[in-house]
Amino acid sequence: MVDAEDLTLDEMRVALAPKVAAAAIFDGWSDAALVSAADKAGIDPAVARLAYPGGAIDMIAGWIAWVDARMVEEFDPEVLAQMPIRERIRALVWFRLEAVSGLEEALRRALAIQAMPQNLARTAKLGWSSADAMWRLAGDTATDYNHYTKRAILASIYAATLAVFVGDESQDKADTRAFLDRRIEGVMKFEKAKARLLKDREHFDVVRFLGRLRYPAH
Repeated sequence: MVDAEDLTLDEMRVALAPKVAAAAIFDGWSDAALVSAADKAGIDPAVARLAYPGGAIDMIAGWIAWVDARMVEEFDPEVLAQMPIRERIRALVWFRLEAVSGLEEALRRALAIQAMPQNLARTAKLGWSSADAMWRLAGDTATDYNHYTKRAILASIYAATLAVFVGDESQDKADTRAFLDRRIEGVMKFEKAKARLLKDREHFDVVRFLGRLRYPAH
């Protein structure tokens, strides 16, 4: 039961979201799913509707916010800090997948709604927010362009992994695990190559380079 009297509408949106997601397996992200979830939580459906003024996309956003909150509760930043960066990211992404395990049909329907043209901007914002939450838990403190590239890349990896996860029928989601590992490995290789390039630039002598162009070595 959810005690609606003690919740703001924002808090209700998050607290009720997993029940809406469970109902969405059968009813889609619809008013029927919202009413079913509200009834099970002991909340007046009329009040519950106020928490999701945008309809389906607000219900999905609430579900994502619920996963974000669970992730923050689950992971101790100090413990994560002891892990290699790739393992931190892998653990965070995999936790999010496990949090929605068993609700693949609701997830499939949610992804379809998010892909609608009118929802693309909201979907991108939600993906960015989740990627930001993961990087912050992972200990990222970058404030330069890396802050943005890291989140954009992780949001892309997470979205692609969700698409694989939702249709993965392999044992223990082995195909999804392999897919995620490949994507993270690819990013790690890219980051190493970028670091080498930046290091080389730091030692790049423009005057010497121009001198070689004018007086090439024999």
